[in-house]
Amino acid sequence: MTPLPRVDIDKPKYDQSTYVGRAKHFFLVTNPLNVLATNEQLERARQIVLKYRAGKDVPECKSMDEIWKAKYLYDSAFHPETGEKQIIIGRMSAQMPMNTIITGCMMTFYKTTPAVVFWQWVNQTFNATVNYTNRSGSTPLSKTQLLTSYCLATGGALATALTLNNAVKNMNPLVGRLVPLAAVAAANCINIPCMRMQELQNGVTLLDEKNNEVGVSQKAAFVGISAVILSRIAMALPGMTLTPLLMTKLEKNGFLAKYPRANAPIQTLFCGFILIFATPLGCAFFQQRAAIKVASLEKDVRESVQKKNPDLDTVWYNKGL
Repeated sequence: MTPLPRVDIDKPKYDQSTYVGRAKHFFLVTNPLNVLATNEQLERARQIVLKYRAGKDVPECKSMDEIWKAKYLYDSAFHPETGEKQIIIGRMSAQMPMNTIITGCMMTFYKTTPAVVFWQWVNQTFNATVNYTNRSGSTPLSKTQLLTSYCLATGGALATALTLNNAVKNMNPLVGRLVPLAAVAAANCINIPCMRMQELQNGVTLLDEKNNEVGVSQKAAFVGISAVILSRIAMALPGMTLTPLLMTKLEKNGFLAKYPRANAPIQTLFCGFILIFATPLGCAFFQQRAAIKVASLEKDVRESVQKKNPDLDTVWYNKGL
């Protein structure tokens, strides 16, 4: 058998310096079909990746396409730094099916306070799980820190949603339908930093071009988390704006009056269709292996890096997803 070519599979298959390249990469990573992979399939993919990384023969694969397929399945389920298997609902490949159900329900049952409370709690609990699962770094949160972060994240998000819902009670119905989007956007600004508080307090690991650790930076953590917040809002934006417009149109032309039971299914299915594209396209706004100039780091970190690596101009870190 002809030996397989040796490529660096720890770098994405597509050029990450362009938006199109990042979008292609994340379409593979966030593919919802990856959620259906069994533990045996995930372990097989992991073994293929480990063997190929180590320069060993991989008789299970006859082409590089098969190697890349295994690598993307591996990436969809294992943390890029710790290598630990992620909680299934916290994986980015679970974003589309989970958000389809939750977003559809949030936009269908937004009129009563109990419904808002319940679905915002479900949404923020799910978001907290995703944010924790896709955090940067390998420093674990203690149970106390995790509980505190969860309570702050869900509590702040719930308070925001209820305040917004109350503020628009007497406004145009379309404005009311957009409340979940405003709540989700505001909640992301609370939930993500709370669930990744450890990074903001302790910093994230900085790497040189050869992946050698060169320092730890709180500023890089702040920049990375800010980018993730923007990406998450971008993911939610299309489904939570286009869906209300569609439903308002169906209300005005009498379709929903004629078929009232179609309300929830239409919203849910339409959201799901949009999320298939919005999830990877939102992730692609920023590179996961983010770069930051040494000159823009905190003074003490900058001086430490320059002392050890005087020629190093840029460092990299995992911003999370």
